[in-house]
Amino acid sequence: MTMLKEVKKLYLSGKMSGLPDLGFGLFNRVAAQLRAIGYEVVNPVEINDDPEAEWLSCIKVDLDYLATCDGIALLPNWHDSFGAKIEHLAAQRLGLAVLNVEDLVTLEAA
Repeated sequence: MTMLKEVKKLYLSGKMSGLPDLGFGLFNRVAAQLRAIGYEVVNPVEINDDPEAEWLSCIKVDLDYLATCDGIALLPNWHDSFGAKIEHLAAQRLGLAVLNVEDLVTLEAA
């Protein structure tokens, strides 16, 4: 029987492009909720806090951080994001746990 690695460190993934303030508010609220229940969270908003930063440079850095995690926590809108789809695929290929944020915390209205 294969033992699953305990998930302690999560990478938060979801849609940013095209959202007001790039969805920073939602990312920050969810990161705070996940931390409050004991997870270490890699929040891309905290990695790339410049809303004017080039997408390609951001995703490259984000993928490096993702590789340091035990799992990926997907926001409900991740399907609408090219970057989040890349992160999801990378997480799968790295053998990380793939979790839906809604299974971990209650999303509050903005």
